[in-house]
Amino acid sequence: MTMLDKDMPQTLPQWLIYNERERSKLVGQRYKLAGVWREFNWQTIAAEVRSIAFGLAARGVAKGDAVVIISENRPEQYWAELAVFCLGARAVALYPDATEAEIDYVVEDSGAVCIFAEDQEQVDKALPIAQRRPQLRSIVWWEAGGLWDYRQPQMVSWKDLKAAGAALAQQDPQRVDRDVTAGTAGDIALLSYTSGTTGQPKGVITTHGSLLHNARAMANCGGITPGSEYLSYIPLSWATEQWLGVTLGLMQPLCVNFAERPDQIQEAVRELACEVVFFGPRQWESMAALVHTRMADAPRWRQWLVDWGISVGQRVRAGTGPDKPSVWQRLCLLPLAETLVLRPLREQLGLKRARVALTGGAATSSDVFRLFAAMGVTLRNIYGCSEFGLISGHEVKRPVNPDTVGQPIAMSTSWGLPLQWRISTQGELQVRGGAGFAGYWGKPDKTAERLDGDWYCTGDAVNVTPDGELVYLDRVDHLSRLAGGHTYPKQFIESRLRFSPYIKDVMVVGDERHGFVTALINIDGEVFSRWAERQGLAFTTFTDLSQRPEVLARVGQEIARVNQALPVHSRVLRFANLPKELDADEGELTRTRKLKRDVIETRYAAVVQALYSTASQVAADIPVRYQDGRTGVLHAEVRLAGEGAPDAAQPPASLQAMEVSA
Repeated sequence: MTMLDKDMPQTLPQWLIYNERERSKLVGQRYKLAGVWREFNWQTIAAEVRSIAFGLAARGVAKGDAVVIISENRPEQYWAELAVFCLGARAVALYPDATEAEIDYVVEDSGAVCIFAEDQEQVDKALPIAQRRPQLRSIVWWEAGGLWDYRQPQMVSWKDLKAAGAALAQQDPQRVDRDVTAGTAGDIALLSYTSGTTGQPKGVITTHGSLLHNARAMANCGGITPGSEYLSYIPLSWATEQWLGVTLGLMQPLCVNFAERPDQIQEAVRELACEVVFFGPRQWESMAALVHTRMADAPRWRQWLVDWGISVGQRVRAGTGPDKPSVWQRLCLLPLAETLVLRPLREQLGLKRARVALTGGAATSSDVFRLFAAMGVTLRNIYGCSEFGLISGHEVKRPVNPDTVGQPIAMSTSWGLPLQWRISTQGELQVRGGAGFAGYWGKPDKTAERLDGDWYCTGDAVNVTPDGELVYLDRVDHLSRLAGGHTYPKQFIESRLRFSPYIKDVMVVGDERHGFVTALINIDGEVFSRWAERQGLAFTTFTDLSQRPEVLARVGQEIARVNQALPVHSRVLRFANLPKELDADEGELTRTRKLKRDVIETRYAAVVQALYSTASQVAADIPVRYQDGRTGVLHAEVRLAGEGAPDAAQPPASLQAMEVSA
């Protein structure tokens, strides 16, 4: 594309018309139906969207109205949203599993006049709402199963909607095109409702200009090129899917693919082998676990071969070794590992053509990053929010640090200014520029709460690495506070430490009674047993193993690695390895393995107290319950590692060393 941004279409429907004119035969979408992939070129897509837009106009939908869309990812969902945009109306995409109460709230708050409901499940939730909300005039459905006997006046099928539109088109053929031409970048496209974790959900106002700016920034950051294949599975209620699947799908354009059903996503991933892949951390971690699970049942020689191939890939591609890869490793071992192991792994996972592999929304284990890097798939984090847009990401031209969310994206377009950022005295990331924050629908007071002058307050606590990349710590409201007034991200520290294969569980300690941060570590006994065997270390019990100086030193290295990503006052300065594993049967964990903090801190009160002293070890008596129901007490000498502090209200002088007190 050689046009400048200012010469480009300024709304998504204008991009659709541009594609219809300039790329009419190019395939823009593909959908698997009854086991067969159906292709839609831009001429067909534009015709479908136009007919739906005429149908909506015939049902009285006009500029400024709101239309709710509830569906799994499929072409009709995209077409419905674009049709809403064509009329200058506002689209509201909701999760398919949204409850009737959640939908009712959004219909009332947005003033929605129409709901697109995929099937009977969604129609059954929408009909009672239509009885309570007189402004909700239409419920449009496209999956007929189970709906044959429904006769409510608000209901209209996909087919009948288009038939009504065809009648209007005969009377006024240019009606929809006039509305599209009149659209501007400042028109509202979406209301994206927040999760409502701190109160009632709020409708984030998103303009066409905001969608276009953030899509352009995402393409530039990730190196997403025109014509790339992409599988749409993230809900349209996520801003990321609006930027990537919907907007970039039009602008670049992409070929956007849809699986036949949600439970066939993994099958579609393997079948399509798309070039652009966006999964949340759980999906990437599941794919990594799939590799290990399959190898567990493989012959020993194959297990060895895969382990060898991955280790070579990690050494050369992920840089896991202490030195730079040798010429022999790069030119001989890696091609052999690629042929025998790494390429077949990519093909089995559907990643053989993946050039852009993105993740976001939560922290992803650095081990997962290294595994896929070994295979030749470089994962990159992106970070942003619905209110402001894309804030940072791992740029395609830079090496990836999995502990960060990349560098702030400072590019400008005709739809947005270069991003500026700062960190407040409370550690909160504040931003301005970009496409800006347009506010919450109908809630000027809530809008004002998120602004400090012209700065948008993200509510996120971040740190900055020496090379200018952002480290997401936690929500500011979730930070813990120390005696000196410093706040620190307890959950961030715990989650990053759990990324280590040597650490099974961890509880970070430190509140307004304490001057610095400490940690109670539950080592992974199985991993450390194998490690001790390789190191030639003898031990008898879990308690003996956990208190070995070598084991403490290994855990200290893991803590030091996490400390590097933390502000100075947030670093873990002292720690102890627990002499027994945390156990749900003893009330230390929930059945889902969440920490019961009060129980653990009470049970290990002597250890916690000793961590805030100069002691090198402490005697601990811990109640235990045996499998046969008997109870007892474990007497253990627990060694303390790190630095001592003569005054618990003052942190140690040096904040870097992690020496073991043997």
